[in-house]
Amino acid sequence: MQHPWQDPARTAESRAADLLTRMTLEEKLAQLSSIWPGSSAGNEDVAPLQHEISELTELTEPGRTGPLETAELPPHGLGQLTRPFGTIPVEPSDGARNLAAAQRRIIAGNPFGIPALAHEECLTGFTAWQATVLPTPLAWGATFDPELVERTASLIGGTLRSVGIHQGLAPVLDVTRDPRWGRTEESIGEDPYLVSTIATGYVRGLEATGIVATLKHFTGYSASRGARNHAPASLGARELADVILPPFELAVRDGGARSVMAAYNDVDGVPAHADPALLTELLRGEWGFTGTVVADYFGITFLELAQRTADSPASAGAQALAAGVDVELPGVRCYGEPLLKAVLAGDVPEDLVDRAALRVLTQKCELGLLDADWSAEPPALVAGEPIDLNPPELRSAARTLAEESVVLLAADGCLPLASDARIAVTGPLADDAAGMLGCYTFPRHVGVEYPDMPMGVEVPTLLESLRAELPGARISYSPQYIAAEAAEERPTVRIAVVGDRSGLFGRGTSGEGCDAADLTLPDGQEALVDELVATGDPVVLVLLSGRPYALGRWDGKLAAVVQAFFPGQEGGPAVAGVLSGRVNPSGRLPVGVPRHPGGQPWSYLAPPLGRHNDASSLDPAPMFPFGHGLSYTTFRWDDAEAGTTTVPTDGETTASVTVRNTGDRAGTEIVQLYLHDPVARIVRPVNRLIGYARVALEPGESARVSFDVHADLASYTLRAGERIVEPGALELRFGASSEDMRHTVPLVLTGSERPAGHDRRMVCPVRVEPVR
Repeated sequence: MQHPWQDPARTAESRAADLLTRMTLEEKLAQLSSIWPGSSAGNEDVAPLQHEISELTELTEPGRTGPLETAELPPHGLGQLTRPFGTIPVEPSDGARNLAAAQRRIIAGNPFGIPALAHEECLTGFTAWQATVLPTPLAWGATFDPELVERTASLIGGTLRSVGIHQGLAPVLDVTRDPRWGRTEESIGEDPYLVSTIATGYVRGLEATGIVATLKHFTGYSASRGARNHAPASLGARELADVILPPFELAVRDGGARSVMAAYNDVDGVPAHADPALLTELLRGEWGFTGTVVADYFGITFLELAQRTADSPASAGAQALAAGVDVELPGVRCYGEPLLKAVLAGDVPEDLVDRAALRVLTQKCELGLLDADWSAEPPALVAGEPIDLNPPELRSAARTLAEESVVLLAADGCLPLASDARIAVTGPLADDAAGMLGCYTFPRHVGVEYPDMPMGVEVPTLLESLRAELPGARISYSPQYIAAEAAEERPTVRIAVVGDRSGLFGRGTSGEGCDAADLTLPDGQEALVDELVATGDPVVLVLLSGRPYALGRWDGKLAAVVQAFFPGQEGGPAVAGVLSGRVNPSGRLPVGVPRHPGGQPWSYLAPPLGRHNDASSLDPAPMFPFGHGLSYTTFRWDDAEAGTTTVPTDGETTASVTVRNTGDRAGTEIVQLYLHDPVARIVRPVNRLIGYARVALEPGESARVSFDVHADLASYTLRAGERIVEPGALELRFGASSEDMRHTVPLVLTGSERPAGHDRRMVCPVRVEPVR
């Protein structure tokens, strides 16, 4: 006899609701639980306090000490399997077979035959051995290309599906507030509109393949005091509403994200994992989110051990469950036996368990995991095909993403390099692949614990790439500069390659738990640059980093400056291509580059008194502002206008400008549209990005770039939850950066002040049409 939950013709929620009525309390709690096989391997943590928490005497988590194929399984079923590929190096086909075998054991071990949902990290591609390593998200922001990010995410999703993974723990939507924060490399940039559109593109791409995208970290994580990982966030209601929340809101509403991860931090004393106003009232009540909320790794335990809002695992579990956290990751400590006892004692309503279990079961039903014909074996294994996690189409996307992300910050004519140049290359990252790789790439996240194993993918260094790019050039190399050259051997140009080595929890200069005291180049690299500049030879500074660093020390002293934010396995050829001129740079800064190492936090989203003025001796102006980037060709911007300059507070207009390539080579201009609000009821930023477009033009070509600007894009928050559009004068500013405005178009909003809710326009559609 077929029960309703087994009928695929019914809705997922009705099937899950029927199944829920047939389950015991232990079986329901099991669906809120997870295990992390192999997490005791290695000596270093890949999650905060991983080994310390795992070794607590009250630990109730099974499955930690053995590999996936032999891990102990909980007796009543399992909600999630944590990182079956991303914990230790495993050959992809072997990993897929191990996962399939584990799923068969899980199915056999619970009366309803429910598989586990398997999740993995996928921030820079699938975090697995032999998988393509993509540029870090800060590089995505530098592309200003959400369509490319969406296509790339769909290819990432394909690799995850090929081995039986259901959920990806990406993207990161934390808006950069202080670049000293170690996880700046994982963020997309300092502007909420850029973060919103790029991240939503990623979500769409991943979700289109059937993989559940997970929005991280909800919320305020990047605004921690002093840029310290996990530190409290001091956020006012308006900053939260207008800067921090919009990327999550758009990714839920327009991207279709099906999971959200709670953040480690507290906002104004309330931890995200214990905040019902955030996880239930806002996320579900106002935004209509229907997916699952998962804990960040050990985030529920932190309520007890770090934030001290709970005095036991049961109390921590009760707080998180009531707030709206559905699944405890990466293993079960609070949602297992402690929560079971609390429910049986009447301290926690069973209805809260039912609420979370229904969401988990509904999602599993949507993924097909409750269907009779679901198979643990992925299609490639069934067909006997080899599993390739580094396929040509993904490598190609990685190359394009890397090329589009490289930012030419400054140049005095020495770039592109001549094909027969004498080039002296130096610097600690010139011949080190680490300069290409962010902290959530497998080689830097896990691979460093296995130094005798090959990296799994080819990652050419910049030195190797330059020699391949310029075979006719005379290229010398030394890790540190040695001033002992004969006159005839003096190079025509020196290239200094500096920046970061990513790592975790203090084991790198950038990455999770690798926060910086200031924005001075780390590890004494400034001295190397000083020594090179002192030679009098032209010096090209190449930065391979996870955050911007202060460069004012060398203002006017460098021949060129090139910035690449951990550009991935194809980053070496991409940067070499920019240096040679094969690639005309089109990257733009997703975060400003400071002039001085102190003076943080700062953002271009500053009101007049947040900028340089006579009231303070400190000038926070960046050396290179948000949106800045140069090209090897030139562009002219003409004929800026609006279709109408008087618009109702619920209306829209079209703002247009013509861009012409006036140079002698093909290139891509990034047209940025900013909003300036001269007078408002609260203090507003001088400039705020509301639209952008990549405009690729051959020499002599022109294009008309048109933005559909709705009045909603001028909305802002007065008090928590009260967002308005008000009548009055505005300016639409066409800019090549947040400080380089090419044209200004006046605009007046007329009519009555009105509220702007969750259904407001959040995106500015743009058209790029050739001018004949």
